[in-house]
Amino acid sequence: MSDKYQGFVTSPVGKFLVKNLGLPNPTPLERYAEGDPLVQGTVLVGGTGRLAESLHGLLDLIGATSTGDPTSGETEPFKGIVFDATGLTSSAELVALRDFFTPVLRSLASCARIVVLGTPPEQTAGAERVAQRALEGFTRSLGKEVGRGSTVQLVYVAAGQEAAVTSTLAFLLSPKSAYVSGQVVRIGAHGAATHTNVEDWARPLEGKVALVTGASRGIGEAIARVLHRDGATVVGLDVPQAASELQSLMKELDGDWLTLDITAKDAPQRIAHHLTEKHGGVDAVVHNAGITKDRKLANMAADERGDRWTAVIGVNLTAPELITRELLDQGVVRPGGSIIGVASIAGIAGNVGQTNYAASKAGVIGLVDSLADELTDGITINAVAPGFIITQMTAAVPFATREVGQRLNAMSQGGLPVDVAETIAWYANPASSGVNGNVVRVCGQMMLGA
Repeated sequence: MSDKYQGFVTSPVGKFLVKNLGLPNPTPLERYAEGDPLVQGTVLVGGTGRLAESLHGLLDLIGATSTGDPTSGETEPFKGIVFDATGLTSSAELVALRDFFTPVLRSLASCARIVVLGTPPEQTAGAERVAQRALEGFTRSLGKEVGRGSTVQLVYVAAGQEAAVTSTLAFLLSPKSAYVSGQVVRIGAHGAATHTNVEDWARPLEGKVALVTGASRGIGEAIARVLHRDGATVVGLDVPQAASELQSLMKELDGDWLTLDITAKDAPQRIAHHLTEKHGGVDAVVHNAGITKDRKLANMAADERGDRWTAVIGVNLTAPELITRELLDQGVVRPGGSIIGVASIAGIAGNVGQTNYAASKAGVIGLVDSLADELTDGITINAVAPGFIITQMTAAVPFATREVGQRLNAMSQGGLPVDVAETIAWYANPASSGVNGNVVRVCGQMMLGA
């Protein structure tokens, strides 16, 4: 499942062709390893908004070294930049972005992290709303310029939710967000945070229970492993045909397992009963199970091999809807818990031959939208939208299609299952209680369509 092209461009012939033909030259991405510090280097802090005074203290909580001196990057390249743009109240003041960033961008280390903080435009008015909305174009464009494996994000922080930004900074400034760039995150947009800190940032899910559907392989396996690493007891769920792989993985992770078809009529009740009887409830619910049955719509009539439309909608969307509703109605999701859906960039931008799949994944985003303001007791709901993730399934994609899929993003490479898993672990972190109603793409910042 490795990217052979990345190996090629480091060879003498590859280097020659990259230089003379302008071929993509992807930077190997730094990813988090258990035991590493969250930020390995210095973070430059700038801006004069309402978060500016607290940023150094918040970064200290996650063990990050920070400075307000932009000239220090001349001796040690910055590993991160956090700029507080909440003080920008007119379009004329946007020049502060150029004045701050232009002198320091050449002082960035490889795989650096840039985070711009703003105020949700919907909480402002007039000239201030104009300026705050402009931050989206700035950050998304800078994400496509910065290069060398670096990322750029915009985090809108609602007034009064300044302390709730810590877990998001911990994620976005660390290698855990290696394949996340050009994203807009909202904190406090759907209610105030109930928790803003954890005792151990290395194991924020200690004592928590997490359900992961489709857990036996691929992205689901990576999710289970990362949540276990972060301290959770993982309950893996998959179809009976995957029982052997599922049980082997859960035994390795000291977890629990449940085999069933999530589209079965009694599946929501069986899952709720299992979680209640064996674990007393659940803290994180990850709807990862999914299928594809691709075909252009004109050729998608039901036939003797089954109904491609109904099967995909049933597994990818209807089952998560019904399971979520059952767990909430029975009170199985504990206060402060999280519900996390796995959508797809296909649900945002569409894809040829995937009207059924894209509809189901857009529906997952709709589920987030429909429940974000309805949930109580500090429960949150969010989704990830993966792009081209290198798995056994994508390895079977024709070479040309696979290469295009991997190169059409700001990082010129595909992501790994762990990139999706790390994003889900950020959502599940109890200190992310202010992160609600978000859909974050894990796609290396696709150049087109999303």
